[in-house]
Amino acid sequence: MHNFNAGPCVLPREAVESAIEAIRDFDGTGIGILEISHRTPGWERIMKETRELWRELLNIPENYEILFLGGGASTQFFTVPANLLEKKAAYLQTGVWAKKAAKEAKFYGEVEIVASSEDKTYSYIPKNYVIPTDADYFHITTNNTIYGTEIRYDMDCPINLVADMSSDIMSRPVDVSKYALIYGGAQKNVGPAGVTFVIIRRDLLGKINRPLQTMVNYATHASEEERNISMFNTPPVFPIFVMHETLKWVKKLGGVEAMNKLNVEKATLLYDEIDRNSMFVGTAAKEDRSIMNVCFVMAEQYKDKEADFMAFAKERGMVGIKGHRSVGGFRASIYNACPIESVQALVKCMQDFEAANK
Repeated sequence: MHNFNAGPCVLPREAVESAIEAIRDFDGTGIGILEISHRTPGWERIMKETRELWRELLNIPENYEILFLGGGASTQFFTVPANLLEKKAAYLQTGVWAKKAAKEAKFYGEVEIVASSEDKTYSYIPKNYVIPTDADYFHITTNNTIYGTEIRYDMDCPINLVADMSSDIMSRPVDVSKYALIYGGAQKNVGPAGVTFVIIRRDLLGKINRPLQTMVNYATHASEEERNISMFNTPPVFPIFVMHETLKWVKKLGGVEAMNKLNVEKATLLYDEIDRNSMFVGTAAKEDRSIMNVCFVMAEQYKDKEADFMAFAKERGMVGIKGHRSVGGFRASIYNACPIESVQALVKCMQDFEAANK
């Protein structure tokens, strides 16, 4: 089977095997990871090592804290403005998730949409917009899973830059120092669903004047006491363990530089076939194409073949390629753990379908 699911999605086999073993016996304790206390020395070591792996792989400066929280990226949609928005926030609207993030921020203050690509079904990244310097922060969504567009560079921003990197974190090197805060759900490149990562510049902790609920306050989870970081309440133990094993795999393969090289190779292979094949058309502007989520539809003259291709691909082991309902067509999510052999198999499937139907 070739797993192209958008998330939860394919994981490194090494991480899966380690997780299976840990369910049986964690750290030689005779107790499984699902049953272990999060206050045991073995678990505290995993938490520390996981933060260290994040810091090493992304070269995260010392003045940033790394948190592992629950609730998914959607919870961060309101947690970010709760902690950072005093008067106004600026948002770049590049997809459904960016739009939802802006909606949640409106509970805390004024929100300015500096630019939007909704006019063309989010098929491009807006250009030449002006970031308001009187805003408390500027929020971007770096990769748009539904529409297959991506911001693949670290922009210079005159105010605090906040990024939802749920679906492209660890896929390329990132200059973390250009961001005030980076967050995302783990279930694309860094683990299974159930844990959310937050990378926050420490000077932002406790900065807001409004009273905050304990669990919403980032400062709660960034205790000065090392053993309490992300441990104010019981953390999502199992997802963090799988994250730990996934990041070990990324490091073993050569880190984010190696991941980026492989991801570009996979994406180029698939986009080249879409552009060559008479039966398919890409939906995202070429200059903004994502290397994580490749979206395409049937060419106009072959629209009636969509169901046929879906069945054809399914017979050949392609899983999760149905496009989001707002776009239609097909979407191949080719995250870090998606092997190039799966992309090659999808390309061959597309070629065979063309040969059989022309």
